Amino acid sequence: MQEHGILGIKPRKQSASRIRARKWLKRREIWLVALGITLHAVYMLSIFDIYFKSPIVHGMVPVPPRFTPPAKRLVLLVADGLRADKFFEPDSDGSYRAPFLRSVIKGQGRWGVSHARPPTESRPGHVAIIAGFYEDPSAVTKGWKANPVEFDSVFNKSRHTFSYGSPDIVPIFCGALPHSTWNTYPHEYEDFATDASFLDEWSFDQFESIVNKSKVDHKLQKLIKQDQIVIFLHLLGCDSNGHAHRPYSDIYLNNVKVVDRIAERVYNLLENYFKDNQTAYIFTADHGMSDKGSHGDGHWSVTDTPLVAWGAGIKHPRPASYKHENNGERFVDEHDMHDTPTPNDWGLSKIERVDVNQADIAPLMSTLIGLPCPVNSVGSLPLDYFDLNKGNEVEAVLANTKQILNQFLRKSQLKQASAFRFKPYEPLAHYMSLLDEIESTISIGNYEHAMKLSKDLRSLALDGLHYFQTYDWFMLMSVIIFGYIGWMLYLILHVLQSYTSLPGKILKKDEVVFTKDRPLKVYLGGSIIMTSIFILLYLQHSPPLYHAYFATTVFLWTNIFGEYIFIRALWRYFLQAKEAYHVIELFVTGVVSIIILELLVRSFTERIMYTWCFSIVGVVSSLYLFKSIPWKSGIPIFLWLSCWFLSVFTLMPAEIPDNTVLVSISGLIIIVIGGFSRYLDMHTKDNKYWLYLINRDSKPKFPMLFHLQALLVGLSSVLVYLSTSHRTEKRELLPLHQVMNWSIAGLSLVLPLFSATDILSRLTSIFLGFAPPFLLLSIGYEAVFYGALGLALFGWILFENALLYVNKPNKSPNSFETENSNIILDEGDRCLQLSDMRIPVVFLVFFNIAFFGTGNFASIASFEISSVYRFITIFSPFLMAALLVFKLFIPFMLVICAFSAITKLVRVPRSGCYFLVILCSDVMTIHFFFLVKNTGSWMEIGNSISHFGIVSAQVVFVLLLFAITSVYTKDIQTRSSKQVSHKTM
Repeated sequence: MQEHGILGIKPRKQSASRIRARKWLKRREIWLVALGITLHAVYMLSIFDIYFKSPIVHGMVPVPPRFTPPAKRLVLLVADGLRADKFFEPDSDGSYRAPFLRSVIKGQGRWGVSHARPPTESRPGHVAIIAGFYEDPSAVTKGWKANPVEFDSVFNKSRHTFSYGSPDIVPIFCGALPHSTWNTYPHEYEDFATDASFLDEWSFDQFESIVNKSKVDHKLQKLIKQDQIVIFLHLLGCDSNGHAHRPYSDIYLNNVKVVDRIAERVYNLLENYFKDNQTAYIFTADHGMSDKGSHGDGHWSVTDTPLVAWGAGIKHPRPASYKHENNGERFVDEHDMHDTPTPNDWGLSKIERVDVNQADIAPLMSTLIGLPCPVNSVGSLPLDYFDLNKGNEVEAVLANTKQILNQFLRKSQLKQASAFRFKPYEPLAHYMSLLDEIESTISIGNYEHAMKLSKDLRSLALDGLHYFQTYDWFMLMSVIIFGYIGWMLYLILHVLQSYTSLPGKILKKDEVVFTKDRPLKVYLGGSIIMTSIFILLYLQHSPPLYHAYFATTVFLWTNIFGEYIFIRALWRYFLQAKEAYHVIELFVTGVVSIIILELLVRSFTERIMYTWCFSIVGVVSSLYLFKSIPWKSGIPIFLWLSCWFLSVFTLMPAEIPDNTVLVSISGLIIIVIGGFSRYLDMHTKDNKYWLYLINRDSKPKFPMLFHLQALLVGLSSVLVYLSTSHRTEKRELLPLHQVMNWSIAGLSLVLPLFSATDILSRLTSIFLGFAPPFLLLSIGYEAVFYGALGLALFGWILFENALLYVNKPNKSPNSFETENSNIILDEGDRCLQLSDMRIPVVFLVFFNIAFFGTGNFASIASFEISSVYRFITIFSPFLMAALLVFKLFIPFMLVICAFSAITKLVRVPRSGCYFLVILCSDVMTIHFFFLVKNTGSWMEIGNSISHFGIVSAQVVFVLLLFAITSVYTKDIQTRSSKQVSHKTM
């Protein structure tokens, strides 16, 4: 009986016009991929225009305070990567790690916790401290750039700045600053295999030498003794030691003592040099450090940093006005909530604590030495740190208020000059009368009321800044959502036209030519609309990206309307009563797919979803196969056990604990899995349940290949143990170990290309080939996860193979074709059917568990930098980042290799399934787009951004990984249906 619909109709001879049509459609597909990449890149940038516009505005006049400053010079000490708790808490013997700074807290100055904001990286953190504003989250990509100063800062306003420290931080602020003296150590000094506290000593030695030099160099002495001088020492040791050895290690905790001694030596050096008590000191950190030695997200361990201030203009300590009950809670990182309990073990609960936002430090420093606040600062002056009279306090707050108000007025002016229908911020419509009232209140000496009015006006100005930051919010949100919906509709139309037999069934003869010759009127109308929008945006002086958002959206919908004949035919088809069951089938498939995708969205915050998913799927799929395949075949039980094994890993902590022994044992587990697969390949050639996976005609190009790959896995397991133990004991990586690690990783990635080309042999070789580099980049249980993922993927392949056995096709898939000349099918492929939707959905489940099976990769701080130390220890950010990304990609490449093998096994077009993957991914993207936050805790903000970015970027890196893995999977061969039929006769 002839099979129609999904399997197509009888083959027909291809004409020259049909071949030309296929070439044209192939080019169209390439264009569609390029459009998808462009669209997602542009729309991903939209969150910064909608939620996180750049705060930098030019053209504002600085506002200096109208009183004599209490200090002549300022010393800023930043201990990079220093956690607040590790600084304040005692050692195991009860002694505190920072005795000098604790004596300052108790007898000379003020203290508190400075709350940082994601991305908690070095550049954004220092910008917040020195310039007073929070760079947008994309600034994390500039973390290692030594670029010229792009913004106003305390250093810019100073008379002269002396700065010493890291080559990654100091040049950002001083590289293009003419009135600065600075120096940095070479990048080679940043070796994670050594104790990095010597970097802090280097910074102090450089400053001490220039102070000593000034005693004989009168020109230098005159320069140093000017007022409004800033001295900045960047102390990198805690950050490097935290990355390399964790913040609870002896090396990190000892580094806390080192920075305390440096603070004491700086204080003694300057007090003995100047002898005028006119120096103010600020000690803080740009970010903290998580327990696993990373930072970047919004966890309290990386947002809570110490702040100690003393010297000229700083209040002395005073008793706490009330005592907190320590109920075990940590400090929250909400913008306005800094009144949380002080842990009892800090021993400071009786001394008043003043917490600040990190951006508040910039106006604190500026006011101490009489400088205008940086013009883009959004920090609020922390008055509880100042030792000023009431009149000067009001003047300081008023200057801070005017500086923020100037930003508001400038943004209002720029928006009013460009908008056709400008809507002002009503609460500040009469700001001049508010300023006049403050001035008159100050003139009569009513400082308390003037202080209240100034703070209220400052709050209104900050709210007004937020108003203009989100002024175009509704318009941009509408355009982006409309664009995403248009992209998804266009993908659906493309898949239906190019990969299914539907066009041949629903298009009439006079409508077929339409798919190649689009109506000119549609594109002319789209061009007119786009031109009109461009003119409007140009007249409003809108940013270039606004043009890109509108252009992409209008272009997509123009192409959708260009398919109106096919859409009309599709609508006509589904309205037919006899095809009503198709509508029900489509509805059920769509609902089930969306439910699964929404569960994947939920899994980004609740990893346990995967545990439930694989536990249930393992049972259900095994029972489903049991109806057609007996348990004695081993396939149902294997599928059950592999799913349950994989489900365990999302119950494990996201913070992966170090366990070198477990990594080494994992190598043995991987060899056993490979050996079991090898056994099946050698002894199941006549087993009817494995016929599609094994091709006896396929032979490896290199004899003893399996044994060589198993040997490399074993060697990598041994080297994991040797490299780690040697580095731990001797603080360095032997060159021999380094060369062997690089050689084994490189060789193992090449060997799968020489394996046999049947599915089972090639995938086994790929599994063994990726194992050595993954083991060498692992630190704990993620090495076992690699084996579990491989087993589960093999179970997925067995499931699809079992479906083929159950269906028992009588004809080879490549014998089915469609009459539609628009179809894009490679030789041997069949048309897609609705049930094939399971393949991209299951792929996305595996793809996402590759994220979360070994921790929370949807967090900026999830990368474990210590995993690269078996390859390199000298600080090299780009190489280290490349190794970390490669480790992250290895599980993805396993998933994609299995996906490619399955598309060849079931004879469906891989590119068609790729578009369905992107379609499903974009359902998640739209959901995450609505979940992006710019209020609430900084941890929620950072995670919402990274979640959206990861899912949105899937269209790019899935395509990239397809291209990479095609090297391994392009020559995979499956046993034809004819061969199978012959075997089963």
